[in-house]
Formats: sequence, C-alpha cells, structure tokens
Amino acid sequence: MTEFSQYLREMALAADNAYVHAMNTMTAAQRSQDIGLGGDGTPTMFLDAYIERPVLEIIEREGHNVLSEEVGWIDRGSHITVVIDPVDGTANSAAGVPISAFSAAIVRNEVVEEALITWLGTSYARSAHKDDAIVSRVSTRTTVDGASLSMLRPRPTTWTAWSSLAQRAERMRILGSSVIEGALVADGAIDAFCDPGGDIHRIVDLAAISLIVEKSGGHVRDLHDRPFTFDPDLSKRWSGIIAGTRELVDEIAELIKA
Repeated sequence: MTEFSQYLREMALAADNAYVHAMNTMTAAQRSQDIGLGGDGTPTMFLDAYIERPVLEIIEREGHNVLSEEVGWIDRGSHITVVIDPVDGTANSAAGVPISAFSAAIVRNEVVEEALITWLGTSYARSAHKDDAIVSRVSTRTTVDGASLSMLRPRPTTWTAWSSLAQRAERMRILGSSVIEGALVADGAIDAFCDPGGDIHRIVDLAAISLIVEKSGGHVRDLHDRPFTFDPDLSKRWSGIIAGTRELVDEIAELIKA
C-alpha cells in the first residue's frame, strides 16, 4: 500500500456510490440539468456536482488543494494538490449510457505521484505510482494503417484530420470518455486515442491517465508538444494523443497537422 492509495480509493468509492444512486433514482432530465458554469468555464450538469460533492468533502478533510473541472481551483496552502474529474463522460451517464469515469491524481511539486481511475458503476479500476516499474501491456502497433483507434467526436475544425485518421484505421470508436479511452490504450485493448486537433483536453482529463499509460509502457503527448502543467488556470487546453508506441503517437500527430 502506498502513501495515497487508500485516500484515492476512498474518493473513488464516494464517487461511485453517488453515481449509482443518481443512475438508480434520477431521470435523465434531472441528471442533465444545467446548473451553471464549472471551474473550466463550461456548463456543469447536476450529475457533475452531485458526484463531485462527496469527493470534495474527503479532500477538504485532508486539507489538500483541489483542481477540478467543476469547482475549479481551491487553494488551501498545501504542498499537495488533488486533480480530479469526478465524471469524465458526463453526457453519457446523464443520458443513461454507462460509459464514464472517475479520475484522480495526487500532484506534488508539479509531479503526478499517484493516480487512480475507475469506470463508474463497474469494478474496473487502474492505478499507478510514479515509482512503479514500467510493465508493458500496450499494443506494439507503430502505424495508423490497420489500427484500432478511438477519437473525440469530429468538429467542424477537426473534420479533415478526423476523417483522414478514420479512413486509415481498421476500427474506429467514439466512447465519449477520454479517461476510459486512455485506459483502454494502457490495457492494450486499442492501439491509440486522440483529440484530432480540437484543443479539447484540460489537465483534469490528462493528469491521472498519463501516469497510468506511461507505467503500462505507452506514450502520451500533446499535438503541439505543449508541456502538461498543473496551473490553476483551467482555460488552458491540449490536444492529447495516447498510443502504445512512440512511432504511432508521432504518426498520428503528423497526420493531424497535415
């Protein structure tokens, strides 16, 4: 057991209990009710806040800083910051599609020390510590041709890149949860996942899964090689690319930029 493993599991359990209760007792309309803007400046659904609340209570008890998609930055003067996304894939779960994740990373001195992600409503969980040995579980595919690829949905500004990648891949998926899709890369279930140039990802989307992927032998980069930082400014965005091999990560980046 590591320094923060029980702490992370307690947060994940609180999130999962809230998720299960919401899915069993609330309608889709109730879960998806817009209750204002979150800490990242985007609309917050009721489900987001409902699941986040018990997690924040646990972090408050420990006196740590918080960086969250919903509540934003809470500075308690701690040397430890907990970076959380209580529900990655809110639109899925709000509608009743059971594909969403809880994600948490313990950050100290700009370094992710430990991370845990869970697939809400299931027993699926993946974790990593910065001192873990790398145990390769990822795919060894080095090219997009014939790959099993997952991407964020296409947008007008990313349609060309999205189409180019989709046409070359053997299989294409849009699951609606970057955390789960990144975890599937770490598992070797799919070859790669990316935001095809939309600058959609925030650090709360990438903090935990980046460490998990790296400790599974995979690679994570931003399309434009911008470093992942834990600045309290949640307006910062990245286009994350995750793959089992450096060659595949770089080829995806080249195709998006073409």
